[in-house]
Amino acid sequence: MTLDLAFLIGLFLLLIGGVIYVYNRFVQLRHDVRAAWSDISVQLKLRHDLIPKLVEATQAYARFEQLVHTTTAQQRADLEHLPAQAVATPEQAISDELTRLRALVEAYPNLQTSQRFAQLMSELSSVEDHIQYARRYYNGCVRELNVLRESFPHGLIGSVFGFGRADYFQLETSHTPRPQESPP
Repeated sequence: MTLDLAFLIGLFLLLIGGVIYVYNRFVQLRHDVRAAWSDISVQLKLRHDLIPKLVEATQAYARFEQLVHTTTAQQRADLEHLPAQAVATPEQAISDELTRLRALVEAYPNLQTSQRFAQLMSELSSVEDHIQYARRYYNGCVRELNVLRESFPHGLIGSVFGFGRADYFQLETSHTPRPQESPP
């Protein structure tokens, strides 16, 4: 065997090894994104379960229960099987409902002193924090996958094996304008 043939075989094996490594990296990132989305789903379910409890605690102070409970139950049913990019808008509606609930609490100071209500609000704040952390982790996984997908030569390998871009999970706030993105 000549030296040139050995060099070509070594180069070919190195190339195959590189493709296998990149493929496995895409698989790992795809699973990271899926696991991160699962974490978000768990936290959103916890939040959805807490809202009716909060409304129940405020039942003596307002007729707000029926609207929030019905809206939450319908939104939870609608969200169960949606992909990440389709969940942001309904989740924004739930956040808006929570804002209205907090405004109701301010209108009824006696409600704020209720131990059960304080406990539920504390749990809700904790869940909201966990949702924020889960969103950040998910978006970090999405960013890593998308950067790898758009990098050369990884993007070529990713497109050959059908790895697509993932969408970020973003809740739009009504208080801050959304920044305009410029094309790359």
